[in-house]
Amino acid sequence: MISMKITYIHHSSFMVEMAEEVLLFDYFQGEVSLPRSGKPVFIFASHRHGDHFSQNIFKLAYSGQEAYYVLSDDIGRGQVPESLQERTVFIGPGQKAELENGAGRRLEIETYKSTDKGVAFLVTVEGRTIYHAGDLNNWVWDGEPEADNRRMSERFHRELGKLAGRHIDVAFMLIDPRQGNSFHLGMDDFMRRVGADVVFPMHFWGDFQAVDRFKALPAAEGYKDKIQEIRYEGQCFTV
Repeated sequence: MISMKITYIHHSSFMVEMAEEVLLFDYFQGEVSLPRSGKPVFIFASHRHGDHFSQNIFKLAYSGQEAYYVLSDDIGRGQVPESLQERTVFIGPGQKAELENGAGRRLEIETYKSTDKGVAFLVTVEGRTIYHAGDLNNWVWDGEPEADNRRMSERFHRELGKLAGRHIDVAFMLIDPRQGNSFHLGMDDFMRRVGADVVFPMHFWGDFQAVDRFKALPAAEGYKDKIQEIRYEGQCFTV
């Protein structure tokens, strides 16, 4: 099976370099250098929040590079430069889309409804399936009314149910330390109800030790070896 090079950029942003294309998810800041390999680049933004989207994405592609944009439809069309409108696809929750690069290779996209804003992406390309959660998470908060937290968990589990049974090669999933004692719930639910061969934590706000705290939990015992340990921005992995 062809390997993927995955680079952690910042927060929830990752670059995935495959044999024939490059995927970039939820970039808004950080050091990123798109490969000058002639490979087409597909740039995804899961929603309009400032920690997941910036108009800087439209400046990343170098002159002559084949670049396409897949944006959640809560991002206004006016945010996209006129010259790039034809290379941009807007997509909402529960939708499917197919894109082709210049060589005719097909990239299949499915979306899921976030429990916050926008969408989560499931992308199939080159025989591999990649999941990026965006802000689709079990947003349970310490101190919130129990009924609100219960409804949140129900919404999250409903979306996970749509993914159940799918084989996912690589997943990017949230562990957010701001949730206090509940920071692990979304990742744990995802691993138990869906799962993936390799999982990259994200959305941990620079708290790299959150990965260690998560893997030390008894709940993670059965799958902790699948959770990658991110230590710094720019770290690269081959999977």
